[in-house]
Amino acid sequence: MNDLLERLRARGWRMTSQRRVVAEVLAGDHVHLTADEVHARAVARLPEIARATVYNTLGELVALGEVVELSTDGRAKRYDPNAHRPHQHLVCSGCGIIRDVHPTGDPLDVLPPAERFGFTVSKADVTYRGLCPACVRPAGAHAEEPLHRRR
Repeated sequence: MNDLLERLRARGWRMTSQRRVVAEVLAGDHVHLTADEVHARAVARLPEIARATVYNTLGELVALGEVVELSTDGRAKRYDPNAHRPHQHLVCSGCGIIRDVHPTGDPLDVLPPAERFGFTVSKADVTYRGLCPACVRPAGAHAEEPLHRRR
């Protein structure tokens, strides 16, 4: 059983077949799917699942704090089931692939007190950007075109 399913069962969340399928689709490391990607994968497992059910279930999971909704590229929101383990994100500027990363140290320590403007800072969201190995181009290749696209 995946971690998300275990957490939802422990909460006593009513586990319908549609909810279970959405939670199963979100299982795994480095999962950052759009709602449409979740729906497509859910339909492959449960053909009768409606798009609205997927969207509503994702909204409930976010409201419960069991899934994190993120937007790293100004496009579609993505859903990260790794809600209970502190991490940051590494995003490929070429294809958009996202990986969870666990840098050492506290990102709050990087912000000097003078730059806090009196805020009591409680959280830092850091996104690292670069090119994944598949998007790194040999010398002379056109930088504006990634070698592969997000699937």
